[in-house]
Amino acid sequence: MSDPVPFNPLDKQNLGASVAEALLGRKPHPLANLPMFHGAGIYALYYGGDFAPYLSLSLRNRESDGNPIAPIYVGKAVPAGGRKGGALDQTSKTKALWNRLNEHAESIAAASNLRIEDFQCRFLVVDDIWIPLGESLLIAKFTPIWNALIDGFGNHDPGKGRYNGMQPKWDVLHPGRAWALKCQPRPESAEQIAREAKDHLESILPPRSPHFLVEEARGRYRVHAGSGAGQQDKASEE
Repeated sequence: MSDPVPFNPLDKQNLGASVAEALLGRKPHPLANLPMFHGAGIYALYYGGDFAPYLSLSLRNRESDGNPIAPIYVGKAVPAGGRKGGALDQTSKTKALWNRLNEHAESIAAASNLRIEDFQCRFLVVDDIWIPLGESLLIAKFTPIWNALIDGFGNHDPGKGRYNGMQPKWDVLHPGRAWALKCQPRPESAEQIAREAKDHLESILPPRSPHFLVEEARGRYRVHAGSGAGQQDKASEE
């Protein structure tokens, strides 16, 4: 038997996991008509409707007693200027997270084959230094299909004179956003993308646990009783 791995709560991976875990512990809210709030942070969207290619995902969320466990999309919203490192005091003033969730609600409401009523969200307001790490860990764990396979859900209107790129896959499968109709057609049809989505969701194995912290790896860690030389390590009994 190999030695347990020392647990360091200040390790970057564990700090990020605590942020992701805090999001997953939040109460889910209907995506439609979210009350306004301030802050930047991370979020997850969950689907529970009847769109056939997503049925295996939807059933997992419907069967979880009001506690959806399989996100269809994970994202982040940073305060204005955050990407340039100039927003250390802006997290409490911005509406970036609320604005981003409302943009997503508008995209879904515009789609001809989705219902906004079938979507829930979790969101976590967090200091912007932790936002990218929390988002990346959530995406790596759940590989949400709108992040991993069907690109373009989070795209914005590229603006006049910039429609030379192809339509995102998301807009081919879920037509309705006016700006996407101005983009160039894709080689794949909606039927092809739908089959790809269905096959993907039916073939992947969900995570063993929806959690990040030591519940997933009990017994792997030992907790140092102290940092002085010669002090005994105390094994975790949890």
